[in-house]
Amino acid sequence: MERGPATEEVPSSPSWLVVSSPRRTLSLLRERRAAVSIFDSIEKGPGFAEEHGPKPSEVYGFVGSITTVIATVIFLVWAYTPEPWLHYLGITYYPSKYWALAVPTFCMVTVVLMMAFYLGLNFMVTPPPTSLNTMFGAK
Repeated sequence: MERGPATEEVPSSPSWLVVSSPRRTLSLLRERRAAVSIFDSIEKGPGFAEEHGPKPSEVYGFVGSITTVIATVIFLVWAYTPEPWLHYLGITYYPSKYWALAVPTFCMVTVVLMMAFYLGLNFMVTPPPTSLNTMFGAK
């Protein structure tokens, strides 16, 4: 099987699709990235950053959740491990066990007081039931 003279078919695509070198490829990519289209917002779905990769808020949320889990585990280990075991492990400088009960109690009381305060503010701002503003609204 002999082949005839080498004749290359010219692609029937536009000239900007023909790439002759890696440098040309990079320059085409840069030009495409720099071009602004009215369809950019439609093509990119929600949840995608301008450049590839996660959004900063997603990274901060992930790091925050991991930090919370680690801090909770450390707190529970410190709260429930007997002091002789901590001394055996070489941990001699730690807060008093009083704070293992005091801090969560203070937090729960603070949350309950905030909810009571919020409820009280809403009652103060709400017009009385006999007011016509409850039916028609203020102008």
